[in-house]
Amino acid sequence: MIKKEYIRSVLNIFASSPFKPLGMHANKGGEAVRKLGESVIAFCDGDMEKVERLNREIDVIEHEADVIKQTIRSELSSSIMLPVHANDLLNFLKPQDSISDDAQEAAFWLTVRKFDAPPEIREGFIDLTEKTLQTVEMYEVLVSTLSELLETSFSKKDVEETLALVVEVEEMEHQVDLVEKELVKTIFNNEDIIGALGVYHLVRLVSGIGDIADKSEHAADRLRTMVLRR
Repeated sequence: MIKKEYIRSVLNIFASSPFKPLGMHANKGGEAVRKLGESVIAFCDGDMEKVERLNREIDVIEHEADVIKQTIRSELSSSIMLPVHANDLLNFLKPQDSISDDAQEAAFWLTVRKFDAPPEIREGFIDLTEKTLQTVEMYEVLVSTLSELLETSFSKKDVEETLALVVEVEEMEHQVDLVEKELVKTIFNNEDIIGALGVYHLVRLVSGIGDIADKSEHAADRLRTMVLRR
């Protein structure tokens, strides 16, 4: 259970700046993905006890992200003045929220079956997760610029710098997509070793981890729309 004090602190932050809770929410997604990175390594090393523990920790982080999201939505329904369109902000918040959701889903799938695959598949999972985390962390940097935009009244220079970060997130997501496709091929090429159920499980994990980068890119695109339509 999330304490009332936590909800109150989010409300207080929202009152001082409507963009700061968005940064808090984005950071919860980043926190969940960082935990997922630890879990993937533990999974590949056969440490299922650690995988289970990290899964529970990610559940808590995802719940905290939900509380922030719900607080933002409830505050937007009030008469608060915003420097952007409220609908644009909500449309941006939805894919951002999916970052922690997808991390939670991937963490769960790590718990259902032990890893039993060749080293090149282990290396592929580590690479995929690292590039996904890099994408999410670049996205966190992007969201952190929102408060700065507000403080400078969306100066042309700061808007251009923010939009440049959107492009970086998109490029990083593309790199994740390339790794994802190669890893799926490698998994299928080892079906005789892994077995049909093993292939299904690992491909499902690849898709789940890749979805996190997809949501980061989608949220970055929505953020760009929000900034340009202000």
